[in-house]
Amino acid sequence: MSVTLLAGSATAAVAVTPAGDPSARTLPAAAAPAAPAAAPVQNLIVGYKSSAPEAGSNAAAADDATAKGKKAGKKAKFDRRLGTGAALVNLGGATAAADAAALMAQFRADPDVAYVEPDSRAYAMATPDDTEYAKQWDLFEPTAGMNVPAAWDKTTGSGVTVAVIDTGYVAHSDVAPNIVAGYDFISDSTAARDGNGRDNNPADQGDWSAAGECGTGSKASDSSWHGTHVAGTIAAATNNGKGVAGIAYNAKIQPVRVLGKCGGATSDIVDAITWASGGSVAGVPANPTPAKVINMSLGGSGTCSASYQNAINAAVGRGTTVVVAAGNSNADASSFTPASCNNVITVAATNRTGDRSFYSNYGAKVDVSAPGGETRRATDTPGTVTTPENGILSTLNNGTTTPGAEIYKPYQGTSMAAPHIAGLAALLVAAKPSLTPAQVEAAIKANARPLAGTCTGGCGTGLADAAATVNAVTSTPATPFFENTADFAIADNSTVESPITVTGVTGNAPAALKVGVNIAHTYIGDLKVDLVAPDGTVYTLHNRAGGSTDNINQTYTVDASSEVANGTWKLRVNDNAGGDTGRIDSWSLGF
Repeated sequence: MSVTLLAGSATAAVAVTPAGDPSARTLPAAAAPAAPAAAPVQNLIVGYKSSAPEAGSNAAAADDATAKGKKAGKKAKFDRRLGTGAALVNLGGATAAADAAALMAQFRADPDVAYVEPDSRAYAMATPDDTEYAKQWDLFEPTAGMNVPAAWDKTTGSGVTVAVIDTGYVAHSDVAPNIVAGYDFISDSTAARDGNGRDNNPADQGDWSAAGECGTGSKASDSSWHGTHVAGTIAAATNNGKGVAGIAYNAKIQPVRVLGKCGGATSDIVDAITWASGGSVAGVPANPTPAKVINMSLGGSGTCSASYQNAINAAVGRGTTVVVAAGNSNADASSFTPASCNNVITVAATNRTGDRSFYSNYGAKVDVSAPGGETRRATDTPGTVTTPENGILSTLNNGTTTPGAEIYKPYQGTSMAAPHIAGLAALLVAAKPSLTPAQVEAAIKANARPLAGTCTGGCGTGLADAAATVNAVTSTPATPFFENTADFAIADNSTVESPITVTGVTGNAPAALKVGVNIAHTYIGDLKVDLVAPDGTVYTLHNRAGGSTDNINQTYTVDASSEVANGTWKLRVNDNAGGDTGRIDSWSLGF
């Protein structure tokens, strides 16, 4: 899967930016063209079940790829192991979707294979334009601003690193004081434009492209310098007499480059998520400054893939809050990745009057909204900039292809909304380092305020309010959160229980107890999943639904107000069929 500035989705790489987010598909300021419906496939991502030899042995995975390639009459070669443990299988060049599908069928027929998917592309999100604190309505205006200045007396983000997984970073004096070492994860030297593959230099080389270069019908586009714009919103230097103010202006920015010419590959993005959060990636030095917050203003079409979900789950398990853009297609976010993934904070965009921005995605997957701006009205010609004063002003560069001079310019997009939430997350973690990602998300959502305008389709809990959230976190105890991350094998025709012992919580459990469930299992129609309270009361969460669908990654809300909170709770999973097995990866209780 490939991603650009929002997050790409599997088979077809589609820009998640219709009317005015220049970063989708590699894309700069207006709208990104969609990739062909049946885009060629260069690699496959294969996840093996933990019991399979190929799950731990590169040699076994290589032999398996070669054998399956021969059966399908295609070239297939093991390339490398991703940070999630999945195998990247190289098809020897651009392969027609139908031919790739034949090889994927060979993998899917193997009971040792948990999943296989194309290494598709994703794209960027945003629209370029302008400068100075007085123009940053998104921070302070009472109607639709995020009430940021009132939070600065308690926290400015000190001690927190935010990884910006994006196009990289082009030098800008207003961001430079807060930059720490990052990494370039773009494997394809052509897309990277730096003459090599992965390296320790995350400098943005430009994501411009010529007409037709990124797929049939794709339009020419200038370099977006998208990652630098995102970085400035999060942590531009402040009180330095120039430019713009960052939301968490004493936090550090870690540029992690995954998007180049024509977007970015899923395989590179999932490794970037792994590395940024402190995980290990083969062939890449350990991250000396793991991020407590990740921002991904990128995306593509399709529901959340196993590759993304596994990487995100692992990052959150390491204590990293993951923030993603909802997408700019004026559509339900459930059809875009990583916006549709679990364990992330999915952010919709609002405009200066407090309405949902005309381009912003919406729906049940959206957790909260933040200013994303509108550099044009919905009725204006796509690609034009008619209302720059209503965009989100941040750091940029004036080079149309390669880097030129530093400037400030307003963009619009959910790519601009997401870093507002990433900055707020950094403020919260700096104020209370003990906060878990689940507690960060819960605090932001619980303290959002209603939109001043309207939102058709659903904009989460409302417009995030920085001061209200920081005040709530610093003046009241954090919401109790308990988790069991130990693996519990689920065998055929068996029942397994994973326990969590809750202590220190006064009184009964809440009427909206949050039960997070992460189960890796093929054919979830075999499963019944129950929450068992300390007194033995059973609450059914999943009852043999879903048919042949793989894996359960979901948060359930349970009315447990009649149960005493303290004691041992259990997640009970019953498999009543043969042929499919799995494991409880993790589960959690949020009080």
